[in-house]
Amino acid sequence: MRDDLKITDLRSFAATIRSGSITRGATALDLSQPVVSQRIQRLEKIVGERLVIRDARGTRVTPHGEKLLAYAERILALHDEARSALEVGPPFAGKRSIGLLEDLAMAHLPAALADFARLHPAVELEVIVGTAASLRERAERGELDLVLGDPDVMPESAVRWRKSLQLSWACAPSFDPGATPLPLVLFSPPCSWRQPMLDALSAHGLQWRVAFQSTSVHAVQAALAAGIGIGALLPVNIPPACRYLRGGTALPEAPTVEIAIARRAGTGADPALASLDALLRRAMRASFASAYPD
Repeated sequence: MRDDLKITDLRSFAATIRSGSITRGATALDLSQPVVSQRIQRLEKIVGERLVIRDARGTRVTPHGEKLLAYAERILALHDEARSALEVGPPFAGKRSIGLLEDLAMAHLPAALADFARLHPAVELEVIVGTAASLRERAERGELDLVLGDPDVMPESAVRWRKSLQLSWACAPSFDPGATPLPLVLFSPPCSWRQPMLDALSAHGLQWRVAFQSTSVHAVQAALAAGIGIGALLPVNIPPACRYLRGGTALPEAPTVEIAIARRAGTGADPALASLDALLRRAMRASFASAYPD
C-alpha cells in the first residue's frame, strides 16, 4: 500500500503551481526553496508520476499534476476550514482589508465572504471593490492585506495564485454584429482588458468605434443589454438579456485575461488571511466550473 499524501506536501505543490515557480511558492509559504522541492519530489514518489517540470520556460504542471491539483485544492480548502472551525484558544481578531476587482465580486464571492464571517466572527473585514487602478493605488499605500483581481495590482512576489480566463463576446439579441464600424462597449482606460480586445478586432481586419465606455461593470452590462454595442466580459458577468457570440469568421476569439490572488508582504503567517484566501479560491473554482465547463 502506498503512503498517504501529506497536507504539507500538497500545500507546497499547490503553492508552486498557483504562483508559477518553486521559488515564489516557497516565498508564499515562508519556506526555503529546497524544502518545497523535496516535498514535491516526495509527492511524485508516492503517486509514481512526474507532477512538475522545470525548464527554460519556468515551472509547468504535467497532466498528472493537473489532475492532482484539483484534488489538492479541495483537500487543502477543507483542511483549513476544519482547522479554523475547531480552533482552540482565542479567536482570530483584528481588522483585515481586501480588494476585489468589481468584475469578480459579482459572481460567487458573497457566499465566500459570508463563510469567512461565520468562521471568524471576531475579525473585522473591510471589503473594497473597485477598478484595478484604484486597487493598485491602495495596495501601494499598504492599505490592502489581500487582493483578488489583476495580477499587476501587487508585486509579482506577492502573487499566491493566478488563473487565465477567456472572455466572451456579448451583445443584445437585436444587435447586428456585422455593423461597420463595429460599435464597442468597453471599460474605460486604464483597464488592462481593453487593449487586448481592440488588438484582436484590429488583427481580424475589423473596423470599430467606441460607442460606450465606463469604469462600472453594471454600466457596461446595461449598455450591452440596451443594444448600444458589443463587448467582452467574463461569462459569469454576461447579462441574461444578452447573447454570447463565438469567435470565428465574423469575430476573432475573445482575448484571454489573467486574475490572481496576492497578499501584502509580511502576512504569510496570518491564519485569518490564509482562511480567506482558501475560501476565495474555492468560490472562484465554483465560478469557473459553471462558466468554463469541461
